[in-house]
Amino acid sequence: MNINLTLLGQMISFLIFIGFCMKYVWPYIINAMEERQARISAGLRDAERAKQELKQAQQKAHEIVAEAKEQAGKRIEQANKRAEQVIDEAKLKAREEGERLKAQAQTEIDQQIQEAKQELKSKVATLVVMGAEKILEKQVDKSVHDRMLTGIASDL
Repeated sequence: MNINLTLLGQMISFLIFIGFCMKYVWPYIINAMEERQARISAGLRDAERAKQELKQAQQKAHEIVAEAKEQAGKRIEQANKRAEQVIDEAKLKAREEGERLKAQAQTEIDQQIQEAKQELKSKVATLVVMGAEKILEKQVDKSVHDRMLTGIASDL
């Protein structure tokens, strides 16, 4: 056996193998690699799009949170204003009630003063009549006595 012939036979069979592989096997491998490359690039595009959508969603979430904080601040401010109004209204009602009670008490006091004056007038009239009776040392009859008391009371 000759080495050159063996080497030449191996080269020919290797070239036939390469030709066979290039014609029948290589296209399947290339297609599989191209499909995989397409899937990988599509996955990368989807990942990039998802990343952009995530950024937009985060930005929108921040905007919504900021808007919610602003609305909460406005509502708190409105609640504080309403609380102040309620307090002011309560103070006003308390003042009005105090004024009403004060006026009512003043009316009652004036009425009691008038009653006390009337009672004093009647007692003074009685004392005056009693004093006059003792001075005169005589008894005045009842009708004269009542007329005298009424007259004295009206004069006072």
